[in-house]
Amino acid sequence: MTGDLSVALAAAAAMAVAAGDLPGDGGLSSHPGLAVGTWRPVPAEAGGGPGRYATTLPFVLARRVEADPARVAAVLAAALRPGGGEAGISDVRVTGGGYLSLTVTPDTLARLAVRITAAGPGCARSLGLQAVRVTAPRDAGLSRARDWADARERLTAELAGRMAEAAGAEVTWTPPRPGDSAGRPVAEAIAYAGEDAVRFALSRLAGGVPRPPGPGLDPRAVAARHLGNPAYAVRYAHAHAASALRQPAGLGLPGPDAERFRPCLLAHPSEQALLDAMSWLPERVAGAARRRQPHVVAAYLEELASRYSDWQEACPVTGPGSVLPRPDPQPAGRPPADGELIQARLQLASAARTVLGTGLRLLGIAAPSRM
Repeated sequence: MTGDLSVALAAAAAMAVAAGDLPGDGGLSSHPGLAVGTWRPVPAEAGGGPGRYATTLPFVLARRVEADPARVAAVLAAALRPGGGEAGISDVRVTGGGYLSLTVTPDTLARLAVRITAAGPGCARSLGLQAVRVTAPRDAGLSRARDWADARERLTAELAGRMAEAAGAEVTWTPPRPGDSAGRPVAEAIAYAGEDAVRFALSRLAGGVPRPPGPGLDPRAVAARHLGNPAYAVRYAHAHAASALRQPAGLGLPGPDAERFRPCLLAHPSEQALLDAMSWLPERVAGAARRRQPHVVAAYLEELASRYSDWQEACPVTGPGSVLPRPDPQPAGRPPADGELIQARLQLASAARTVLGTGLRLLGIAAPSRM
């Protein structure tokens, strides 16, 4: 979503330069800040909510053209056309002396369900680190780590490279550092809990604030199969979404159909909250790569799994008495049938599976279809 808003801002900046409202410096509308990295969620206390995004770009441009940030923001806001373009902007405001807050329509946010599924793993890609060169190990070699601190450093290096590549960087991959796993606690934990579970637990620490020395991860806690264990909860959410998509196929009925998708049917607060969370994946990945903080993506996936669970409690794809989608199209202009609503929710489940799976694979973790 922020990519579309960046495109809209670039067009607005070009219009403002052409009109003489902003200085033309030969590159204002293509400033690298327009790609990724200047977008922030609007806090709830400031009127934030699903589909609301704020950018610090006016401050960046103001320094470049030696202008007041509030004036730059006001010029960009005036040049944007609410309701027009693929971004589907419904509201534009200048806040905090130069922040630009943009709100997209609920239907625009809902259409992400189709676009994310169509993008597949590409839903995490951006140009945030374009032209940046990075060297990283292809594999962390966790089982060869001498201790938990070494494992954390190894994983940080690998995951930072994976995320930098998704953010457009040119990555040179190297072999993992040598090591000796004999009698090492990390290798023993992997043997007990499995590498995927250990990887996720470690990714929550990778690149984060240094922690005091301690005994490391508890293999029993890492391997626990309950939703209180983040390593399990995220993979379970992916498996649940995959299961929801298998049900129609098992009955010989159509799955998600972009042609029949009606975005207005994904209007429940839990659906809009899930869509909003999914819209931030490219930003989270690029930010984590830029700061070498892979734990940001792990935390994002935990939040996304929680949003998915909230949605399923409030709006299950199918439930007792539900009518699955019929293969024949419904007449135009009629109220939505159960099948149309389920069709829309299947599309949302497909998008959730795509984002969760993409995020897990960025952490080097398999995305299970069954658990």
